[in-house]
Amino acid sequence: MSARDIIVRPIVTEKATKMQANGNWIEFEVARDTNKSAVAQAVQEIYHIKPVAVNIVNTKPKVRRVGRYSGKVRAVKKAMVKLPEGQTIDIYHSED
Repeated sequence: MSARDIIVRPIVTEKATKMQANGNWIEFEVARDTNKSAVAQAVQEIYHIKPVAVNIVNTKPKVRRVGRYSGKVRAVKKAMVKLPEGQTIDIYHSED
């Protein structure tokens, strides 16, 4: 599995933006069958930055309703990656 298959996309939410500004954490959506060490190696390969820490969260699908229609929001595996001090990843204009 290549590094591009492990890291699906960066997650850009209000909470993720605050984490990036305050604690130098970046949040990514990752493949369902990955682990912490694979995510750390993928970040190092793609962005050339060795992460300090990697935390992974499995989110469960949530049931949502719109009027009489109901459905599920898909389950996602997220990885929060802490970068060393002074290092940043520009997820808005990344062309790697």
